[in-house]
Amino acid sequence: MKIMDYKYIEQLMERYWECETTLEEEHILRTFFAQESVPASLLPYKDLFTYGLKDQEEHRLGDDFDRRMLDLIGEPAPVKARTIHLTERLMPLFKAAAIVAIILTLGNAAQVAFQPKAPVNIANADEYTSTTEGVSVAKVDTMKQDSMRTVKMTEVTLIK
Repeated sequence: MKIMDYKYIEQLMERYWECETTLEEEHILRTFFAQESVPASLLPYKDLFTYGLKDQEEHRLGDDFDRRMLDLIGEPAPVKARTIHLTERLMPLFKAAAIVAIILTLGNAAQVAFQPKAPVNIANADEYTSTTEGVSVAKVDTMKQDSMRTVKMTEVTLIK
């Protein structure tokens, strides 16, 4: 059985030298030569098919490769995308509305402060100091009336 395998590999090698192999057949050759036990007749070709595998393992880029290259050329690190919420998007609009509200409030306060005041007549000064008598809630004693009777009387008047 091993003789057939080696015979198949030798046939693949002949096709490889004639540039007639497919990618799958070349992968079979690489896998075969990557084994530890290779027949002595095919041993000289082992380095040819395993060179890419060894080189690939030895020269693998590290995780910090991008950072080191950016440091060498002096470029800043790329900015990663982040999500922006609706309130963050509308924040400049909120700030502008607050500024407009403050300006309008200050403008109204300044307008009231600079309006001319009506002169006060000294002759009519008594009108400003006197109080007018009116119905005061504090003067009327509400505890003398029974609230239940008042309700019953209104009910009676509604029924009639």
